[in-house]
Parts: sequence; C-alpha cells; structure tokens
Amino acid sequence: MAANGKHSWKFVRIGGVDQVIFRNGADIINIRHLDQKLWMALAMPTRGVEFDPKTADLIDTDKDGRIRPPEVIAAVKWAEGAFKDPGDLLRGGDSVALSAIKDANLLAGARRILASLNKSEAQAISLADVSDTVKVMAETRFNGDGVVIAESAASDAAKKAIEDIIAALGPVTDRSGKPGLNQAKLDQFFAEAQALSDWAAKGEADKSLTPLGFDGTAAASAAIKAVKAKVDDFFARCRVAAYDPRALAAVNRSEAEYLAIAAKELTVTAQEVAGFPLAKVEPNAALPLAGAVNPAWAAALATLSSAAITPLLGAARNSITEVDWLALQARVAAFDAWTGGKPATAAEKLGLARLRELSASGVKDKIAELVKQDAALEGEFGQIAGVEKLVRFQKDLGELLTNFVNFCDFYGKNWAVFQTGTLYLDNRSCNLCVDVTEPGKHATLAGLAGCYLAYCDCTRPGGLKRQVVAVLSDGDSDNLMVGRNGVFYDRKGQDWDATITKVISNPISIREAFWLPYKKLIRMVEEMAAKRAAAAEAESDKKLSGAATAISTADKGKPGEPKKVDVGTVAALGVAVGAIGAAITGLATGLMSLAAWQIPLVFIGIILIISLPSMIIAWLKLRKRNLGPILDANGWAINNCAKMNIPFGKSLTDMPILPPGSERSLEDPFAEKQRPWKLYITLVVILLVAFAWYRGKLDSNLPGKLKSTSVLGSNAPAWTPPTNAPVATPPPAAPGAPAAPASAT
Repeated sequence: MAANGKHSWKFVRIGGVDQVIFRNGADIINIRHLDQKLWMALAMPTRGVEFDPKTADLIDTDKDGRIRPPEVIAAVKWAEGAFKDPGDLLRGGDSVALSAIKDANLLAGARRILASLNKSEAQAISLADVSDTVKVMAETRFNGDGVVIAESAASDAAKKAIEDIIAALGPVTDRSGKPGLNQAKLDQFFAEAQALSDWAAKGEADKSLTPLGFDGTAAASAAIKAVKAKVDDFFARCRVAAYDPRALAAVNRSEAEYLAIAAKELTVTAQEVAGFPLAKVEPNAALPLAGAVNPAWAAALATLSSAAITPLLGAARNSITEVDWLALQARVAAFDAWTGGKPATAAEKLGLARLRELSASGVKDKIAELVKQDAALEGEFGQIAGVEKLVRFQKDLGELLTNFVNFCDFYGKNWAVFQTGTLYLDNRSCNLCVDVTEPGKHATLAGLAGCYLAYCDCTRPGGLKRQVVAVLSDGDSDNLMVGRNGVFYDRKGQDWDATITKVISNPISIREAFWLPYKKLIRMVEEMAAKRAAAAEAESDKKLSGAATAISTADKGKPGEPKKVDVGTVAALGVAVGAIGAAITGLATGLMSLAAWQIPLVFIGIILIISLPSMIIAWLKLRKRNLGPILDANGWAINNCAKMNIPFGKSLTDMPILPPGSERSLEDPFAEKQRPWKLYITLVVILLVAFAWYRGKLDSNLPGKLKSTSVLGSNAPAWTPPTNAPVATPPPAAPGAPAAPASAT
C-alpha cells in the first residue's frame, strides 16, 4: 500500500466517465488521497434513498441530513482502525467475525455482548445481536447517557420530583426514548426555584412592599393600572379647562360626535363610548366613582374603588381628587417596583410552595446521584454503540462507496441506492425510478437530463402515498399520457397503484424516431380529415336546415330554376385528375426506366430521406442522456457526467418477451377484417410489368415471339421500321398535277 497520494489506482470507463474501482482494502483506506474531482458524487441525502438510515446517521456526523466527502473519508478512517482488513467492507454482510476486529476495545465489547446473550462460543457478532443488546440496555434504569427517567428513582418522592421538573422545564429524551432530565436541567430548575424563592422572601420580609398583603396589594395595583391612562386623561382635561374656559367644550367632546354614534346600536362597552372622557370635565373637578361616569368604564371604576381606594385611602368615597389619585399610586409604587424585578422562570409553573418544598427536601442530591450512576455507564454503552457501528459499516459502507465515489452499482445493474423500485406501465417495466417530494420543482432541473420522464403518484391501502419519477428508455410514447395507470413495485416488493401526473417528452429510442415522421403525417391527415368532416357536417346541417325551410315555404314562393352545371368546376376537376394521372404515369415511367435491382434502392432512399433526419436528431439526444440532473433535483451533488447511452439506457427499460419454448397461435377470432393487400400488390406488380412490356422495356430479355414489337407490331411504342425495307415508289403524276411528297424512309 502506498501513501501520500502515491497509491496505484485502477480506473475503468463506465458511462462515458473514468471511474475508480475498489479492488481491496488498500483502495478503500487511500480514498482520502483520491482527487475529489474524480468522485462521482459530492453529496447525497440521508433520506429518500435505499440506504439504511441508521448507518447514514452514523456517517452524517454534522446531522444536516446530507453525506459529503469529508464524512465518507472520516467513516473510512474509523473503519481502518476497526477492521484488520478494510477490504472486508467490499463483501458486505450483516455480521463481523471476531477474528476480523482490529480494535481491542471493540473486540472486548463484542465478546461482552455475546456473553450477555449466552453466545460466548460464537465466532462472529451480527447486527441482530447488537440490536438486542441495545434494546436491553435502553430498557434498564441506567443506560450510560447521563439522562434519568422517573423509573430510575427508587422512592416515590424522587419519582414525583423528576416528573414535576420535566413538566416545568420540558424533557431531555433518554436513550430509551422516554422523557427524562440530565444534570444541566436539574441545576437549572433548582437555580430558578432558589431565585424565585429569594425574590418572594424579600417581599415577605418588607411589609411596606405589600401594605394589603401580597394578594390584596396585587389586586389594588392591577385595578389602578387598568384605569390609569383614562384617569390621567380626565385630570389633564380638567386642568386644561381651568387654564382656559374656552377649551371646556372641546375637552368634553362635541355634540356632533355624540350624534355620529347615536344612530348606531350602542352597548356600554362600545369602542366609540369608551374613547370619551370618564366623566364630565369641569375646571379642577373631582372624578366621580359612580353615577355620572362613562358607562364603558363604570365597572373598572367600581373595582378601583373597592380594591384600591377604600383599602388604601380609608373610608369609601364617591369621588377622588387628583391629589388622592397621586397618593393612591404612591401607595403601590414600591410593590410595582418589586414585582417588576421578579425573575422570569419556567419553574414558577409549580407554584412557590412546591418549589420551596422541593428545595428543602434534599431531593436534588438524590437525583444528582442517579444522574451520576447513569453517566458512569457511558463507557459500557459506548462499547455497545461502537460494536453496532462496526457491524453497520460492515453491512453498508461498501455499498456507500459504490454509490458515491463511483457508480458501479448503477452501471453494474445491481440496484443503486437511488433506484427505489420498478414501474410497470404501457407494456414495459422501468427500472430507473427515483423518489421525489415536489414533482413540479424537480421537473425544472430534471428536464435537462434529456430523458423521457413520467412523474407518478403512488398509493397503497391505508392512505400511504409516495411520488416517483420513472425514466422510459425503450419503446415509444404513443400511449403515454397524464392519467394512465400502472403498478409500482418498491424495493421491498410492495405494490403501489401508480398514476401518471406529468410527463417530460424527449426521444425514447431510435426505432421510435424512425416511425415518427410517418406517425406525424398520419396524425396530420387524421386531424385534417376530422376538420374536413366537421366542416362537411356543419355544411350538411346548414343545407338540411335550408331544405326544411324551403319545403315549409314552398307554397309561398316561385319554383326555383334548375341549378346549372358549373363548367369551371368541371374543368378544374379535369385538370386535377389529369395532373394526378400525369404524376403517377411519370413516377411509373421513371421506375420502369431503371434496372430491376435499382428499384428497391429507390424506395430505401425515399424512406431514408424521410426518416433519417429524425433518427439522427434522436441519436444525438439519446447519446447525451444524463442521470445527473435527475439526482441533483433530488438533493444529490453529482460531480461527473453520468451518461446513459443508447445500449445502457435500453437495459433500464424492459420490453415484453415471450418465454423460451412458448407456443403462439396467430389465429385471432376477433381480429379485424384485413384488406387483401397481397392481391392489391400483386395487381400493381402485374400492371407495372404489363406497362413495362408495352413500353418495350422487357424486349431484350424475352424471346422474339413475346416481344411487344412482335405482338403489337407498328402499334408498339418501341417499334422501329426495318432498315432493309424497300422504298415505295410513288405513281407518276398526272399532267398538270402537283408532285407528290417524298416518302420518308
């Protein structure tokens, strides 16, 4: 094994990218020296993938829900110190042989676990062994996490104290999953209890702070605070009126303001009324406490009188002056200042009496001792946790490397961690399916992959739901549309009802591209025919309506003249038919002018001219299909171009194949009646051969009696006069008659 970046790696070309291959333990432990530009991924989520979430959480040390290269390197480094041969990670499995454990503490922990399970003779420890031990330890009074639960206490008083503290401050989750508390929570609670008790003791010792006792003074303070703003407002208005009598009407509010609210249905607590002064404002007036007071504040003034004025100022009063008001506030000022300094604590929920009881009972020391006993087992439980990590890394770390550093599982068709199942839909099965949470957001980036994508909502009985996106890489898209149903099988073999909710259209195969122009032509013809039929139907309805109208009014009008034939229309039809016939004749003549072996090449050339552009475009796009955007949209960080070329992409979607040895009958009792295409083709061939014979194209290959010139003579288009035929001599011309024209030889 070489170090310091000198290790000799092996790379293979997979998916158009050079990917490192893990051959042995030396390759694994030197992963920290491999340039991260050569890694296939730089981040992957811990959820939404087919990877054990507990193992993922052990690797995700910062607990952010993502695994990154430093965390992979740290996991490998830990495994290097735990295993004698890190190459064991490549073999997987959920058990570790004791002889393969390098770390002495882990080995001791493994032996201790086996001994506790009465398996002292066992030579390997499994994940089931570790899980059983963890479960047993989690259910004991103490489990090494420094958190105690109510069941940890032996006495009822301590149990009740732990429950009360948890209720006041909130729980710390114990390793068992139950609510508990640790030393920090314990110290916080009793610190808050002491602070609250000391604050209360100050008020109890200084009677001037509570002239009516705590509860009575608190009630008086609350009554004063409830009306303070309105009482201050009343006396301020009285001072303004005393300063200038002209302001008296204004400070009492105008009559117009009363008229504005008088038209409404009023209540004594109406906001409009509450905004008016407490009583009628007069220069230096006293505030009445009952009678002619603002009805919205009558109850509050009554409370002020009974809770504060009478107890603090002496006998009951019907009104108070501004001097009385200031004196009343002065009597509770010290109380307000003291209560303003009250410490804010969560412990107050239990009440001062319970807090003082707990502080005086000595239960704090008892609970602290329980916490200490629990924390003392940290090393023991840490050994168990370390052994669990060892076994989980044996099971899963190799799989992580072949789905993170390279994509050997994916290109080796061994089910990569991001492949969540198989979708059966439209006479095919799609093996590249990925879970998604937000299809709309996912499709924005995944559309750049160049793949044909079908987003599906999947459901199971019981209300279970999930969303997947499937890559379709073989077949065609003729019958793929939103709303089509299929069945999705997850990696556990569970079946889900799947319905397409969104498709992203891209080329699927070269075969589809070959037929695409013809399908487009057929669709165009169908659409044009449908439009023409609709137009004809509308015209027919119009004519029927006109005919019906004409019949109903036939006795009221003059008989119509017979419709004349449109000569121009007839001429146009003749020209069109002639042009079509000429085109067919020209095509047939051109074909007949070719040698027999050239005619198939012409048809092949025509087909290629039509289909080849579509096939080339599809080929270029299919070569660039890339898995990266699909995974990036799901939280991965793909570092290299994970291409899915045509052969590999085809392997990701399986088309139906009859099992070997199957028998097949082609007789379909319900098959549609077939047109006699063979007869049509035979007739066309016969007509073409006859036309070629008539034109003399076959004479060179026929015996003399069967040649067209022999059968048709001078009527054959290919007939030529013999070169040795005698020249006919014209009879002598009569005297005076013009000379006869010379005969053409």
